[in-house]
Amino acid sequence: MFDNHHTIYAVFFTISSDVTVEVGKLGTFLFPSGNYIYVGSAKRNIQSRIRRHMQLEKRKRWHIDYIRPYGEITHVQTYSSELSECERAQQLLQQYKGTWLVKKFGSSDCHCFSHLIYYK
Repeated sequence: MFDNHHTIYAVFFTISSDVTVEVGKLGTFLFPSGNYIYVGSAKRNIQSRIRRHMQLEKRKRWHIDYIRPYGEITHVQTYSSELSECERAQQLLQQYKGTWLVKKFGSSDCHCFSHLIYYK
C-alpha cells in the first residue's frame, strides 16, 4: 500500500461545511469548508500512522485527530525523506497555492507556522 522507505506523508481531505473545533491546547478555531492537507512524519511504520489518521473513533493524540471527524479523506500521499516534513509542508503550500489557518497545527515540535494547509 505505502512505500516502507517513506517517512513523510500528506493527508488530503475536504471539509464540506464551516466548522468550529476545539483543537486540544491550541484553542478553538473556525475551519472553513474547502480542501486541506495535513503533513506529518513517521520514522517507522508509516502505514499504521496513516491507518490511525483515517479512523474516526480514537483517543485524540495529534492535532489532526480533532478535525478528522469533520473531514472526508480524499487521498494520502507518502514521500521519501529527501525533503523534511517542514520542507514538504512548505512545498505543498506553494504547489497548491494554499494558506496556513491555524498557528502551530501539527508543528508544535518545530519552528513552522503550521503543517495544515488550506486551499480552495
